[in-house]
Amino acid sequence: MKNILIIGATGQIGSELTMKLRSIYGNAHVVAGYIRGAEPKGELLESGPAEICDVTDGDAIERIVRRYRIDAIYNLAALLSVVAESKPLMAWHIGIDGLIKVLEVARQHGCMVFTPSSIGSFGPESPADGTPQDTIQRPRTIYGVSKVTTELLSDYYHRKYGTDTRSVRFPGLISYKTPPGGGTTDYACDIYYSAVRGEKFICPIAAGTYMDMMYMPDALNAAINLMEVDHARLKHYNGFNIASMSFEPTQIFEAIRKYKPEFQMDFDVDPLKQANADSWPNSIDDTCAREEWGWKPTFNLDSMTQDMLTRLSKRLLG
Repeated sequence: MKNILIIGATGQIGSELTMKLRSIYGNAHVVAGYIRGAEPKGELLESGPAEICDVTDGDAIERIVRRYRIDAIYNLAALLSVVAESKPLMAWHIGIDGLIKVLEVARQHGCMVFTPSSIGSFGPESPADGTPQDTIQRPRTIYGVSKVTTELLSDYYHRKYGTDTRSVRFPGLISYKTPPGGGTTDYACDIYYSAVRGEKFICPIAAGTYMDMMYMPDALNAAINLMEVDHARLKHYNGFNIASMSFEPTQIFEAIRKYKPEFQMDFDVDPLKQANADSWPNSIDDTCAREEWGWKPTFNLDSMTQDMLTRLSKRLLG
């Protein structure tokens, strides 16, 4: 990769991925694409080029690709799971109609494309424990359906046109920089905010509900490392399982209480979030990612908890 376009650069993943890529490839070589109403601010705006880039506007994407001689696109535009379920037509329009626009531009201009999938691409019929790389995927949410479609469309363009498409199935992502914004796994980020603020946490997910999670630094490295690996090493290309840790609410609560023994938690289960969580894997098998491109996480629950509490305390309390 030499010149990179991030579509959705001000979102949950994009805001951090843009800065990470600029630190690697140089500020001028990473374009932050955004939509009106979600303009970049601060360091994200000041450190490098930024362009209005609606994922559903193929002409705008192509203009940016031409202007900056883009050879790699990270397509991060999507609605998160809970928001998507309340706006299914918008979720499809952004996630799939937008993806087609990106893939067509990439096909015409020889760009690599990264479009993330999710553990939400699995469903109740998928094996819940140690979910394999290749297995049945019959999700029951529009979020999951769109993610399966993302994987299939990306594979199609790879096979038919030779477009270099790649993706991972992200688990729940936890970050101290970007607040949660409507995902089923957001509780695992919210809980740290409550702990640092000295508030009792009201958990919307039932005790005993296991889900795969990952700290954002590992997620960023996964996306970048997959895009940097030699194409010849890959067999799957799209929808790589990646795993870091799997836990249920009382385990993350106890991990925090190790450092904040006064912290309290109660439960008020959100039916929609719980239904999503119940249909997703408890844990997934990421052997293919480890073997094909050397995936390996660096954080576990305890090391993430220490880092989250330290960094959030500095950020929220000064």
